[in-house]
Amino acid sequence: MTVHVDEMWQAIPTGCVPPRELSLANPYLERQAARESNARSYPRRLPLALSKGKGIYVQDTDGRTYIDCLACAGALALGHNHPVVVEAINRMLRDGLPFQTLDLTTPVKDGFVGMLFDCLPPAFADGAKIQFCGPSGADAVEAAIKLVKIARERRTILAFHGAYHGMTHGTLGLTGHLAPKQALSGLMPDVHFLPFPYEYRCPFGVGGEKGSRLSAAYIERLLDDPNSGVVEPAAMILEVVQGEGGVIPAAKSWLQEIRRMTDERGIPLIVDEVQTGLGRTGKLFAFEHADIVPDVVVLSKAIGGGLPLSVVVYRPELDQWTAGAHAGTFRGNQLAMATGLATMEFITAERIDEHAARMGERLLACLRQIQGEARSLGDVRGRGLMIGVEIVDRDAPIELPGCHPSAPRLASRIQHEALRRGLILELGGRHNCVVRFLPPLIVTAEQIDTIATIFSEAVKAAEEQGVA
Repeated sequence: MTVHVDEMWQAIPTGCVPPRELSLANPYLERQAARESNARSYPRRLPLALSKGKGIYVQDTDGRTYIDCLACAGALALGHNHPVVVEAINRMLRDGLPFQTLDLTTPVKDGFVGMLFDCLPPAFADGAKIQFCGPSGADAVEAAIKLVKIARERRTILAFHGAYHGMTHGTLGLTGHLAPKQALSGLMPDVHFLPFPYEYRCPFGVGGEKGSRLSAAYIERLLDDPNSGVVEPAAMILEVVQGEGGVIPAAKSWLQEIRRMTDERGIPLIVDEVQTGLGRTGKLFAFEHADIVPDVVVLSKAIGGGLPLSVVVYRPELDQWTAGAHAGTFRGNQLAMATGLATMEFITAERIDEHAARMGERLLACLRQIQGEARSLGDVRGRGLMIGVEIVDRDAPIELPGCHPSAPRLASRIQHEALRRGLILELGGRHNCVVRFLPPLIVTAEQIDTIATIFSEAVKAAEEQGVA
């Protein structure tokens, strides 16, 4: 794979750039703070006013270049302003094609659907149906929940601890994170949360493969227990790799057990691939790592080539809803379908999923080397180019199943020190203690090494300041 960077975009040299103090004394940031709502999140941790983007790099209004390891929360699979995406937009403009068409079809839409179905495993795609939703992944999750409740004539949904499925009133009911729920009432009723196989902080206190087996056994007993308090579910929804929850990959054996028990009981399995879909984990779709076939797949982010688009793809027997059961003005975003089509074509032609797998292995190896040299890196994990590093306080007593407690202030300092050195990283997981790496899938081996070098220096600088 060849990655082209314009001459104006000079790669950050191997090793760290001199750290620079971050300042909010920027007119764009000042106006943002004055005008935007208190709900804004990223600017609080990443005080940046961006002016340009190319590949894995962005440039701020002060002319400083950063490596973007957030990539719009994984939406920019090909990075900023990739030529195939730009050309798709330009072609739409040249040809005078409509930008929005509700759910009326067009040659662009037809091409998008055909390409998406070609990307999906035949065992799932054959005979499958697709629903275009509003532009966000949360809207697609809402649609998926409606779909299964109507098809099964049931109301109960099974979700998982640590899950993230969106910030709408409905999807918050499926999300594990408590903070955004605290002030709200009347969230989606009859949602039951199950233990996700989090090896490092196992809910059963044992960790590893044993923890996954206990999780699966617990879930199966719950499904068959007449006194469980859980009525027959309409569906189970899960992420193969929990993203916002702290980059927690589920074991293949656990996923296969979940698929077996849901299959046997006629419970539709919804796989949320909003962040993992289209090559992020080293395969086109994360569920392929486990050799399972879900009943429903939710897609957004990368599927639109960086533009807003979301879809639900599902088995035909679930297509029981009536006309207008889920609608939305912007479900006919033709521009996003064009960029999504171009992105899928490039990813499959260039085998970007395989490239992501190799680069992910390289980054994991680098980070594990740093883990051996640093005090605060409790766990390094991930799949493909979706990697998390859990930051801990090694001076505190060990907790079950043998890990140190989280160190949120230290994690925040590491993020800050990385940004000072030109590396954009985000935090997630319990207590925001997991440093997340989501670079564009086109990242090169040299760039991976630079990312690791900057991160190492950021960790050292943060550790020198202490945990408190």
